[in-house]
Amino acid sequence: MRFGMLYELQLPKPWAPDSEQRLVDDAIAQCVLGDKLGIDYAWSVEHHFLEEYSHCSASEVFLSAIAAKTERIKIGFGIRQVISNYNHPARTAEAVGMLDLISHGRAQFGIGEGATRLELGGFSIPAKRKREMSLEAAREIADMMVMEPYPGYECADWSLPCRNVLPKPIQKPHPPMWMACTNRDTIKVAARNGLGVLAFSFLDPEEAKTWSSVYYDTIRSEECVPLGHRVNANIAMVSAFSLHDDHEEATRRGEDGFRFFEYAVGALVTDDVLPGRSSLWEKFEARKAARAAGQKVTDTAYGGGDVNPNRSMARSPGIGTPDEFREHMRGFADAGVDQVIFLQQGGKNKHEHICESLERFNKDVLDDVAEGREEREARKAQELAPYIEAALARRKTRPPLTDEEIEIVPASRPKPQTAG
Repeated sequence: MRFGMLYELQLPKPWAPDSEQRLVDDAIAQCVLGDKLGIDYAWSVEHHFLEEYSHCSASEVFLSAIAAKTERIKIGFGIRQVISNYNHPARTAEAVGMLDLISHGRAQFGIGEGATRLELGGFSIPAKRKREMSLEAAREIADMMVMEPYPGYECADWSLPCRNVLPKPIQKPHPPMWMACTNRDTIKVAARNGLGVLAFSFLDPEEAKTWSSVYYDTIRSEECVPLGHRVNANIAMVSAFSLHDDHEEATRRGEDGFRFFEYAVGALVTDDVLPGRSSLWEKFEARKAARAAGQKVTDTAYGGGDVNPNRSMARSPGIGTPDEFREHMRGFADAGVDQVIFLQQGGKNKHEHICESLERFNKDVLDDVAEGREEREARKAQELAPYIEAALARRKTRPPLTDEEIEIVPASRPKPQTAG
């Protein structure tokens, strides 16, 4: 398998004047270390207004800083908000193209739509149309990265006349495209559109195997009609990540950060919010104390449910010793997962502990779980090649404009004619 790191840039309160500065500096340093240690991907979200949960609103700037300081690691929008209210599609095509140039062809383009009322409402996006708006924009962004010139487009939400959108990416026809997925339905949507999966749900290997089967069965079917100009047949799944030779120490270092991520992602969808007055960490700590006192607590993460107060805090797969983590990774590999993305920067997890976990992964785990992956990837590519070729043939790709079809853009508006 391949391995990645995910950055929400979480910053629980209380905040010091330099908290955001230290957060960004530490995250970039972790990515530089990951590049040296053999981690394959650095992924960054794009979220807006989500205090404490994610301070990563300008991900193109953050990713560019990582690209400039690294040499090998792939640099991924995981994801870019592609609905036009967030980012006009031409601006996204330009940002992806520039990131590919800065990284010398390492950019990855994940698409998403947002889920919280803070984001959707902040940009006046109708929740019922967000999927439709996202896929429509992403299709046109793919064309903008490929066509010279882009012939233009007009829909209910945005428009662009014929223009040549620059810069073009190094990777041809364009960087691999991915889609954020949280359930089996979105897995099918990604596969039908020929997109890689960024699975932001925490699954055991058995459920991951089901998702993988659904995904690759759809990729092989006639349902697959690529949204972009290439098919990116890959599944990446997020896992908790904290390693130490002592299981209890790994838990002490990493469990709270992972649980805060789980709690906050649910609370931001289900709970009322007072902008500028967030209290996510405070509420998380209160829930933890209530559970420790034996009280019944409702878990807001991913749909809710009652939490057993006696549940062990050491239950998260991905948090433990190198041996435990190796077995966890082998379970994902056997399930057909192509990449595991480490959720390491969560809650108040410490920078030095994250770096130690990365170094321990490199020293004690990586060689074992990466062995033979090039051969596996080559076999997979060969097996899927005829299906991908057939899928691309089903795509209704617009022909390039001839010189005669390109409308001249006048240097200035003609002056109105005056009578007499």
